[in-house]
Amino acid sequence: MEALTVAPRIVGPTDGKSGILAAIGVRFMIGGDDAAGRFSLVEHPMPARALAAPLHRHSREDEYSFVLEGTMGAQLGDQVIYAGAGDLVFKPRDQWHTFWNAGDEPCRILEIISPAGFERYFDELLDLVGPRTPETIEPICGRYGLEMRFESIPGLLAEHGLVWPSA
Repeated sequence: MEALTVAPRIVGPTDGKSGILAAIGVRFMIGGDDAAGRFSLVEHPMPARALAAPLHRHSREDEYSFVLEGTMGAQLGDQVIYAGAGDLVFKPRDQWHTFWNAGDEPCRILEIISPAGFERYFDELLDLVGPRTPETIEPICGRYGLEMRFESIPGLLAEHGLVWPSA
């Protein structure tokens, strides 16, 4: 087993780089370098009725969404689920999925990504200069083994009563 070379620490409620990704936020809490690549942890605060992302799938990592507050909706394959505070949603690699704030109040989730590495995708999006369009995002997706169905956005918005900044 690889030994960690980082010191133990407390990550406070305002610690870590943060920013906005389309309609939701991201806050970096534990990076892959901190955990020898085993996992990373990000927080996603979501305003009311916000769609997090188009339908997408990861080829390299699994995601685990722990709901801290509010109600998270998710499409996992063909199944639509709703998770409340204290629930954990498993999103396995190679499965088409998306998620959103299903309520009229803020929702916050902790996203565990295993193995680590995909958190860098969020970092690249935050640092992207210029508009975030499918044409500018697709090369970044390719670097992280991520496929996006941008054309799914209008249907998801209509079906679940959601918002997306460019819609």
